[in-house]
Amino acid sequence: MIPRYSTPEMSALWSDASRARAWLKVEIACVAAWETRSIVPGGTAARLQQRADVVDLGALSARALQIEETTQHDVIAFLSACEELLGPDARFLHYGMTSSDVVDSAFALLLREAGTLLEQAVSGLREALVTRALEHKRTPCLGRTHGQAAEPTTFGLKLLGFVAELDRAAARLRAAGVEIGYGKLSGAVGNYGNIPPDVEARTLAALGLAIEPVATQVIPRDRHAVFFNTLAVIGGCVERLAVEVRHLQRHEVKEAFEPFGKGQRGSSAMPHKKNPILSENLTGLCRLLRSYAGAALEDIALWHERDISHSSVERIIAPDATTALHFALRRAERIVRGLVVDEQAMKGHLDAASDVVFSGGILLALVERGASRHEAYSWVQQAALGGPGMKERLQQDQRITRYVDVGALDRLFSLDNQLQHTDVVFARVLGL
Repeated sequence: MIPRYSTPEMSALWSDASRARAWLKVEIACVAAWETRSIVPGGTAARLQQRADVVDLGALSARALQIEETTQHDVIAFLSACEELLGPDARFLHYGMTSSDVVDSAFALLLREAGTLLEQAVSGLREALVTRALEHKRTPCLGRTHGQAAEPTTFGLKLLGFVAELDRAAARLRAAGVEIGYGKLSGAVGNYGNIPPDVEARTLAALGLAIEPVATQVIPRDRHAVFFNTLAVIGGCVERLAVEVRHLQRHEVKEAFEPFGKGQRGSSAMPHKKNPILSENLTGLCRLLRSYAGAALEDIALWHERDISHSSVERIIAPDATTALHFALRRAERIVRGLVVDEQAMKGHLDAASDVVFSGGILLALVERGASRHEAYSWVQQAALGGPGMKERLQQDQRITRYVDVGALDRLFSLDNQLQHTDVVFARVLGL
């Protein structure tokens, strides 16, 4: 991911040094497992770990890249660099393994670490939304469907919907972490020809990974497709929030605005403008997440026991997708915490919509008291389409007052009546 849309944590996680750390972790765990079979002398793994703890991983990965210019094979280059920098015990690294044993198992470790960082970012955005939702729990605003005035709601309820969606996102991330948390050390075609299952079991147990039940040379890529599609779905939540902010900041609406810092500029040509650039950036990043999800789906169908058509894809989408979502979640949290809410504008739009926004309740009251739904709908629609003053027209319409008296009608034209169950929804989501 380009620096503009990167975060320090994800950049560090996907660095060459971090990859070397993950590969070494798998390799040394396998050496320790071989020691239990007395194939490798006791204490070898411990000595390798001591050297690995002090070696400059940046220098190790840089040396591996130099060697790779000749070998044209990254794992062989890595092992050669390890022999140079870790000493003679490094000859036991990769014993019985094939490249994908270390690469795929290490990839699972890195993806799980990325998932943890993403869970933390989801939690941060959720916390910001809960704070603002409680702040505006009773701030009435116009609900809109099809971009048109619908019924009154509250701005807090609007934000609460994103809280519930992020709860689902967190659950999906945890499930994706389980889905991706599988390793394999079963050799060139997955048949344990040169490495026994107990060595795999001990190695993966030490790494905290589950055993892939039936591996080929690689871990099946349906697991990775689930992971990256989960990121895309979470990106959909972020984009929905971004689109909401963009619409509320439109000149014709002006109900909520992104934070706009001192000295910030909105347009190079028009000094009056405050453009929702943060939210627009989020919309673009989430488009990328969906494209990465599609690429992960394409990786599922590999030739026979494996080919490497997935490799180039994953080298790009793994760092880019996790980093883009991490950045997007952080930026969304910043937007929510700094969101400027204009309650007067919200009230103004409710007033401008007039009392027609209560039409649904009137319809139900008529049906409840014996009117046919078809006739009641026509009566209320006729009154509503007459513009402001629907309440007075209904109170003077004998077809209406035959079923609903004037006092009952008056109570139905009430925000308190419309929003009386707000606490129930908040309690359902927040457990209040």
